[in-house]
Amino acid sequence: MRESLHKKRVDIVIVALNSPIKIGIYFNNELIESLESNEKVSEYLPKIYLQLIKNYEIEKVIFAKGPGSFMAIKLVYIFLKTLNIAKNISLKALDGFAFSKNSPIKAVGKLYFVKENGKISLQKIEEEVDTIFYLPSSLKDLDFSSDIEPLYILPAV
Repeated sequence: MRESLHKKRVDIVIVALNSPIKIGIYFNNELIESLESNEKVSEYLPKIYLQLIKNYEIEKVIFAKGPGSFMAIKLVYIFLKTLNIAKNISLKALDGFAFSKNSPIKAVGKLYFVKENGKISLQKIEEEVDTIFYLPSSLKDLDFSSDIEPLYILPAV
């Protein structure tokens, strides 16, 4: 009997817009396990992927496509797009505000990405905002998209 028949078929959520990286494992749309790491995205993603495939059969990956750390967004996208092509894992995406409860997301200096009326812009905020990203307890009400293109919104520096 094939080993994959014994594994739970799960969806994975990845939020790597800043540190710590958060990963949620979902079975039947409900969060069953969460992981967190302060490691670099380039080191953590391959390592955690190898651990996950030992225990689960990954059907779909949903990820925060930005805005946030340009390098993290790029690395997550390239890693997941490779899995999509090589392993036929379905990809879906949401903007980072879905995981930050619509809090501002750090850009650079005192500039933050904000989302108002469905539009993302840069705003200067004098007081530092410590944005916390959350993993949803359920995937049922998320409006994720097949548009997985990263949100490379770069402020002028």
